Amino acid sequence: MGGRIITDCRVDRIIVKNGSVQGIECVCGGEKKTFCVDVIFSSMPVKNLIRGMNNVPADVRSISEGLPYRNFVTIGVLVDRINLKNKTNYATVGDIVPDCWIYVQEPSVTMGRIQIFNNWSPYLVKNPKSTVWMGLEYFCGDDKEWNRSDEEWSSLAVNELKQMNIIDNDTKIITTHCERVEKAYPAYFDTYDRIDRVIGWLDDIDELYCIGRNGQHRYNNMDHSMLTAMEAVSNLLANDSDNSNIWNVNTEQSYHEDKATA
Repeated sequence: MGGRIITDCRVDRIIVKNGSVQGIECVCGGEKKTFCVDVIFSSMPVKNLIRGMNNVPADVRSISEGLPYRNFVTIGVLVDRINLKNKTNYATVGDIVPDCWIYVQEPSVTMGRIQIFNNWSPYLVKNPKSTVWMGLEYFCGDDKEWNRSDEEWSSLAVNELKQMNIIDNDTKIITTHCERVEKAYPAYFDTYDRIDRVIGWLDDIDELYCIGRNGQHRYNNMDHSMLTAMEAVSNLLANDSDNSNIWNVNTEQSYHEDKATA
């Protein structure tokens, strides 16, 4: 068996001939390279995949170009204390609020969610008894928000923490860190209602398997994303060209929460 993992390579083109994948064109460390392939498992955004393919029908390309995404930005802020105290019976290190995630409902701020890494595990923080390490999460498009500098993002995050009284003006900001994830959240509007046309066209290409959250333009959790890959491998080993089982992961109604009706 064996294998080789190639890093620092950007896939620019998928070579398709006679309805089957033949190869990929990449830029690796600044050098253009072409690799012949037997099978492609694609977890890249559907929009990017279609952009790199030849002989795409005009309507398929138009639908894929219209698929919307939300980018994700998280700002790590390490402080000496927070004002959210533990009012539960659950013991926490430093007696801080026990939540791992807090969804922000305050309409005057743009922050969407707060992670408290101390509560995932105190071993994620160097001094969990005297510091709190938070991840402040933002969701944005390809706009001026996404293009803010690290300093601008950090300043916004700290100011919004103060605005919500989670920290005080004299709280010590020990350090901050910014991470960005482009196209982290596939969204279900714009041309998404016509995605079945894109899926049908992609499924007619032999040995191409679209997997994962972005590969299927579906807001799957990690378990479902991994399951799409497992289903794809099962199809490959069974020489099964029907990929409906891959696309049907996380569509069963029994999994989803019921919406309460008044």
